[in-house]
Amino acid sequence: MANAAAGKTNWFAIWVSVAVVAVVAVVVALVVWMNNSATDPGTAPSGSGIDQQTGAVVVGSGEQTLDIYIDFMCPICSQFEQTYGDEILDLVNDGTITLNIHPIAILDRYSQGAEYSTRSANAMYCVAEADPDAAVPFMQAMFAQQPDENSTGLTDDEILAIAKSVGVEGIDSCVTDGTYKKFVAAMTDKTPIAPGSSGIGTPTIAVNGEVISNTTIPAKGQFKTLFQ
Repeated sequence: MANAAAGKTNWFAIWVSVAVVAVVAVVVALVVWMNNSATDPGTAPSGSGIDQQTGAVVVGSGEQTLDIYIDFMCPICSQFEQTYGDEILDLVNDGTITLNIHPIAILDRYSQGAEYSTRSANAMYCVAEADPDAAVPFMQAMFAQQPDENSTGLTDDEILAIAKSVGVEGIDSCVTDGTYKKFVAAMTDKTPIAPGSSGIGTPTIAVNGEVISNTTIPAKGQFKTLFQ
């Protein structure tokens, strides 16, 4: 009997082994799917005014570079624009710098679930793709009408109205469908951390590729000294 038993195939053990392998395969597939979902940059915006690798909306063609990471719900970003915006554009227009604007989303938690930071950053890409020359005017208009933190933010229709005010139409589906929301999330994850900070913040500033502390930004009227 022992020999007979020894010669029999243990189907129960095989079934258990097959089941375990199947479960492991499902778990591995799930992990791969989750990792891919977490890192999937989604659809990248196209057009001459957008660097698809860095997510920057590119303005000008100067030899030196200024990178600015902004969140449209960030009041300090609005203050930065009001304080230095004209000086920065002067540096763009005289050929000193290339301005790289990075619309990111770190403040969705301050818009009551309406994902305003993500929606507005997505809209910036929609505008820049449709008309690169309208990107800066759109950014300026968005900050001029910046909603309060802890509000639901501007609606998609209000954002589209701002886009129309700077000459951009025909981007309704891009804005309302959130075409570049995944891209916004992927680019947000790539935002560098400023010296002295414990995490991503806005505005984050990089001069010629080097991220600087906001405490080192010169006084109004002296922004050009960063490039001398």
